[in-house]
Amino acid sequence: MLNETYTLSNGVTIPKLGLGTWLIDDDKAAQAVRDAVAIGYRNIDTAEAYGNERGVGEGIRTCGVDRKDIFVSTKLAAEIKDYNGAAAAIDESLRKAGLDYFDLMLIHAPQPWNDFRGGDYAEGNRAAWRALEDAYTAGKLRAIGVANFTEADLESIFATATITPQVNQVLAHAGNTPLDLIGYCQSHNILVQAYSPIAHGAILHNPQLAAMAERYGVSVPQLCIRYTLQLGTQSLPKTANPEHMRANAQVDFAISSADMDALKALDARDYGEDAAFPVFSGK
Repeated sequence: MLNETYTLSNGVTIPKLGLGTWLIDDDKAAQAVRDAVAIGYRNIDTAEAYGNERGVGEGIRTCGVDRKDIFVSTKLAAEIKDYNGAAAAIDESLRKAGLDYFDLMLIHAPQPWNDFRGGDYAEGNRAAWRALEDAYTAGKLRAIGVANFTEADLESIFATATITPQVNQVLAHAGNTPLDLIGYCQSHNILVQAYSPIAHGAILHNPQLAAMAERYGVSVPQLCIRYTLQLGTQSLPKTANPEHMRANAQVDFAISSADMDALKALDARDYGEDAAFPVFSGK
């Protein structure tokens, strides 16, 4: 699985399985990246909001693999809704990471986190998008996209964009599958990245998933990751544990169509303490 890729609408290839780095401390991020690359990962995802762009960049620079062979993504802070602020933040992320370019940069959310799914920030998103387009044209970014955008948020970008978003990164896992949004993105040739494919661990205790995983002879996390891949999304499980990294990549099995339908219909949204974060709040 670590060798399989998708091709974005602009022809750039992206590995189907990546490493998410949310909640990995900056001083531990470099080693997590080095461990992942040694195992075979070539897709690393970070964000300004994670506070670990420096560590991720250090890991990329010191992992022993050519920069061009690793796909590195980051995200523009959700609070930045103007052109000048976005342009400055792009350069600052590159500086912190110590990289000449990112392979992908996303607008982290259509609203600031303290007003997630709240007010109208369409004009600000379009301004930030123009900054991403200009950085893309300048060669600072190989691909550009968004995260947590709904169909309406995407249509607002389409209205003035000269470059269509190539990616939309969204919360997607067995128990919470936004099928309409995934279908909408795929119909517009936008790759969906699935973050939290294991629902931050809460889903590990789901009896239906445990029984299904046992039938396939895999773990619940492996079942969940395979599910997101069979949806046609790019999966981003987060871990700093090398053993979990290895296990997460051992997903070379196929879920039957009947079981895929059961997983699509599953409703499991207990995020435990992570429910405090806006993306898990149910808004």
